Amino acid sequence: MSHSVNAPAEIRVEEWRVDASRAASVDAEIEMLAEVLRAVVHAGAGVSFFTPFSIDDARAFWVDKVLPQVRAGQRRVVVARLDERSECGARIVGTVQLELEMPPNQQHRAAVAKLLVDPAARRRGIGKALMIALEEIARSERRTLLTLDTVTGSSAELLYRSLDFIAAGVIPRYARGALTPELESTTIMYKELTPAGGALDSVRGRIL
Repeated sequence: MSHSVNAPAEIRVEEWRVDASRAASVDAEIEMLAEVLRAVVHAGAGVSFFTPFSIDDARAFWVDKVLPQVRAGQRRVVVARLDERSECGARIVGTVQLELEMPPNQQHRAAVAKLLVDPAARRRGIGKALMIALEEIARSERRTLLTLDTVTGSSAELLYRSLDFIAAGVIPRYARGALTPELESTTIMYKELTPAGGALDSVRGRIL
């Protein structure tokens, strides 16, 4: 039985696997990820892009930048799936990335990037679940410091603060807005992690 995005449904949070054995699934998942990215940009989120932003633009980001880095072990991606079975499997409604490629003197650090939740699936705890899973992966990579930047005063900043990220400072007029040419400030944030063993396989739960 399928569920609508607006109804309570089981959300599965797991790492995105891009093995050669999953080639057909990866192609379908890239389309889902591109749809989420496009929807987020058109909803006004500050995630490095601005409108007009087509599905081709979104697809190119995943195919040309993210996928090669995931395959090279330079980036790890977590996805949130709505347990709504179709020919493509459970639909992806959220994602976040962990950038591992750091300078030689910063191998203890990783950067959080592109926390995206489908606007139709928000206010259900998906962003928080994605970040908790990402922290587990960071620990498994022996990273003890996470850094990120986000639009000052955004809902994303509030989420990060609730997860104990600390604001290091604000840079004014840092980047163009997604919907207007107005320049927005960004908040630089960080979080120190306590080391822990074990890699993330999957996190399951009902997120309301």
